[in-house]
Amino acid sequence: MAAVADLDRSQASREIVRRFEGSGYFRVVRTLTEARPIDALLDEGAVKAALQFDPGFADDLARGRTAAIQVIVDGTDSNTASVVLAYATRIIAQANREQLRGSLALRRVAAGGRSLPRAEEPGVELRSRAWYNPDLRSQNFYVPGVLAILIMLTLLLMTSMAIVREREIGTMEQLLVSPIRPAELILGKTLPFALIGFFDVALITTVAVGWFRVPIRGSLWLLLGGTAVYLLPVLGAGLFISTISRTQQQAMMSTFFFFQPAMLLSGFVFPIANMPEAVQLLTYLNPLRYYLVIIRGIFLKGNGLAVLWPQFLALFLLGLAVLAASVARFHKRVA
Repeated sequence: MAAVADLDRSQASREIVRRFEGSGYFRVVRTLTEARPIDALLDEGAVKAALQFDPGFADDLARGRTAAIQVIVDGTDSNTASVVLAYATRIIAQANREQLRGSLALRRVAAGGRSLPRAEEPGVELRSRAWYNPDLRSQNFYVPGVLAILIMLTLLLMTSMAIVREREIGTMEQLLVSPIRPAELILGKTLPFALIGFFDVALITTVAVGWFRVPIRGSLWLLLGGTAVYLLPVLGAGLFISTISRTQQQAMMSTFFFFQPAMLLSGFVFPIANMPEAVQLLTYLNPLRYYLVIIRGIFLKGNGLAVLWPQFLALFLLGLAVLAASVARFHKRVA
């Protein structure tokens, strides 16, 4: 997905845009009349790249001067950014060979058939710029994602065995006849794991910044807040698995049946935009999808709540729904 800021509004710039769209690698989703909105679109993740044509692009071509196109790429995903730059370079090279061949031939005729010096040959120069991750370091993309995956896997495993362990060793009945209410029992089983999740965030963030040199440009408090809403659906899913399992082995297997699709449909392994549309709809039920946007936005882009609030809201609503289903299932098993 790409945005186009055509400040030249000429036939030559529109032809270059058509080449990008016709290549099959770029889908223009936003056409801008000024360059300022590019920042917001890249911050929100609405586009992965942007083409910018400055005024005078067509005039430079007509006068035989080198005309510049700026390609701005979201460098948070270094692999995707490298592919985008490679495709853009190929398209511009093809445009130089085909679109400008006629102009060069006319100038050679005007020069009496002699070959022009290379410096006099007109062309289009591609000036690429990667934002947020200028060096396209892969660890800047993967290390924050590993943090989100480790939190989900660890807490799912521990929470899914919380209630089924009591049932296996025969202490569930003792807990039920005690003055503890079911809501207090669930809170007591999940709160320690939530604290472990926050400890994991602090530990892995320290390692990411100190060892892997991953920059953290946003607010640490916002990171903790995003982690808090992320724990709601994760802990809720673990509790639900615990209520439907009879043994710890069943709980462990059910956890991996939930975790593997969640990881594959999160955008960590494969870009969500490249998935079939039916599969893309399923990703909206995946809490890992939203947390990856939050954590990468905070680490690499320095995004605030004004940009990340849709992900916060989605995690909060998803967490309430999963926790409500888990509590209802627990009450049903108790009855």
